[in-house]
Amino acid sequence: MEVRSLKFDGEVLHILDQRFLPFEVIDVECKNEKDVWDAINKMKIRGAPAIGVAASYGMYIGLRDFSGDTNAFIEKAKQLKSYLDSARPTAVNLAWATKRVLDKILENKDKSSEFLKEIALKEAQLIEQEDAERNFRIGEFGSELFSEGDTIMTICNTGELATVKYGTAFAVIKRSFEKYRDIKVIALETRPYLQGARLTAFELKEANIPFKLITDNMAAFLMQKGLVSGIVTGADRIASNGDTANKVGTYMLAVLAYYHKIPFYVAAPISTIDLTIDSGKEIPIEERSPDEVTHCMGKRIAPEGVEVYNFSFDITPHELITAIISDKGIIHPPYKKNIKKLFED
Repeated sequence: MEVRSLKFDGEVLHILDQRFLPFEVIDVECKNEKDVWDAINKMKIRGAPAIGVAASYGMYIGLRDFSGDTNAFIEKAKQLKSYLDSARPTAVNLAWATKRVLDKILENKDKSSEFLKEIALKEAQLIEQEDAERNFRIGEFGSELFSEGDTIMTICNTGELATVKYGTAFAVIKRSFEKYRDIKVIALETRPYLQGARLTAFELKEANIPFKLITDNMAAFLMQKGLVSGIVTGADRIASNGDTANKVGTYMLAVLAYYHKIPFYVAAPISTIDLTIDSGKEIPIEERSPDEVTHCMGKRIAPEGVEVYNFSFDITPHELITAIISDKGIIHPPYKKNIKKLFED
């Protein structure tokens, strides 16, 4: 069964509503920029790379029916970028993708608005194509870090549901499974949204990769028992010093891995690296509705009136990261120096 997070048919951006997987497959039709914003904000689509691709198509969809001169078109494009960027603040791929579309428009500002619409569409299509290519390379590079008989732990969902194709950390897992014998996976359920239990378990099962699903608070005990060879996670934003924002619970795994002397890897395309910030302290952390914690699959599990923290992401300091697996190769410490070098090459 082919699973695709999104597909643009030339008119409508079709998004697989991940809130209902694996029980229902629901197609969301995004016909305007508001539909795209809502799909990103409500987590109908999630995963930094997939969000970026969706937002790039949102730029085109929001501009295609615009009628006016070039100057008005460009102003509309700038407003549209700001609007789409506001859907979710942490995943840098969103603003990165909308900026790419806007920059391409600005590079051709002497052209007609009709020409600029085609430019926006072509850039969105290129971003989609590049995502698949980058993720494939992440899988190839990352698989070199594992070997026969390894058991890989992961959190959240980083597969094809979080990207256009292959995934990020999931691409590393899948390629390792294809190359080596007896590869197994331990997937954290990932409260409160259960991306691991609902989505990663679904994708692992579809790929016929042996795995165990665990509650988030079981990770330390499995490391203590020697059942984990390495940990690989995705990323929503990586600072220029290597500090990484990812699904809340990632920092916990990194601390535990450091204590138990287990390699901890972050897998992400270079589009997830934000060179404009020096450290993770500058990354905005999204706090979502308390209902996601007090309820599970629509059913209340906590008393009425309780107060809640619901941070969607946490920051893993670069000192705890063994290596960053990018589409341009493995980045080792010191990250400040080697990330900068990667962009200069």
